[in-house]
Amino acid sequence: MNLKNILIIVFALALVGGIIAAKKSKTVSSLSEVVASDPKCLTESSPLACYEKFYADLVAKAGVEKAFADLRTRYESDSFVRSQCHPLTHVLGNSAVKLYPQVSSAFSHGDAFCWSGYYHGVMEGIVGNVGEEKILAELNNICADIPGKAVYSFDYYNCVHGLGHGLMALKNIELFESLETCNTLVGGWEKSSCYSGVFMENVIVDNKNHFTKYLKPSEPLYPCNAVADQYKTSCYLMQTSYMLKVSNNDFAKVFALCRKSDKGYENICFQSLGRDASGQSVSNAEQTKATCDLGASYDEKSNCVVGAVKDFISYYHSDIEAKNFCSILSEDLGKVCLDTAVAYYRSF
Repeated sequence: MNLKNILIIVFALALVGGIIAAKKSKTVSSLSEVVASDPKCLTESSPLACYEKFYADLVAKAGVEKAFADLRTRYESDSFVRSQCHPLTHVLGNSAVKLYPQVSSAFSHGDAFCWSGYYHGVMEGIVGNVGEEKILAELNNICADIPGKAVYSFDYYNCVHGLGHGLMALKNIELFESLETCNTLVGGWEKSSCYSGVFMENVIVDNKNHFTKYLKPSEPLYPCNAVADQYKTSCYLMQTSYMLKVSNNDFAKVFALCRKSDKGYENICFQSLGRDASGQSVSNAEQTKATCDLGASYDEKSNCVVGAVKDFISYYHSDIEAKNFCSILSEDLGKVCLDTAVAYYRSF
């Protein structure tokens, strides 16, 4: 596997690591930074719509940073805000585009709190401003002002990955049409990064802000088993979060489902499951080990460990806890874990 493909998997695993468990950014501000009183409309029947308007107005009046500070504070005490944190950060990103119409400027005011939803919202706003008629002509220019293209920086990844989210919004969640539009990007890395945004947008479904017709409870591997080979890696890296949802969080059942993945993609599915094992336990070493031990073979367990240890590093922004996780594994799995941790942290 070449460096470009490794980076695609690394970034995808890191970005989707908190889909199940709400992992807090290491830059979370003090809880004293509440900047606004409770929205007056919360007594109404649509609290999500109320919060969306509240945060859009707060960005416009007080700026992105103050809106994030308020959101983080409410996140600590309000279960509804926690459950809707990702779509609410989408709102912050969409609203930021009105203040900062250039991608790089909008990105400089956000962070990855609540699963990078801010960046997804920025790109949805940017792509929406470009519009359906001009999107094919402009797609390759949208991320041009983001530094780090030559080295595949995380900001550049977030931009190109965010294009996939934006295309799904622009094209009314038409997954296959969005993937085809990703193919107009120049560069295989860019195409794959865009695919990952499409599939992530598809799998984060809450029937409030996110709807899709491209998930089937009776067929948890869909759409991964229906897309062309060029899309399968990106799809399987995202799919286990949905597979867990429809399997009542039964990891043993999802290990079994991963065995039914398209031939050659089973290990990608097990790595994705390892990410979710870490995510659901909030990177608890003993719980994550117990989950990966549900694998029926060395390949299943080792790939689960690979996905998990990457998520440990992504969560803690350190390799210390990751190496502690590796130390409690059996000798053979511990070596795989440690080798992965060293290589991943070097590129992190």
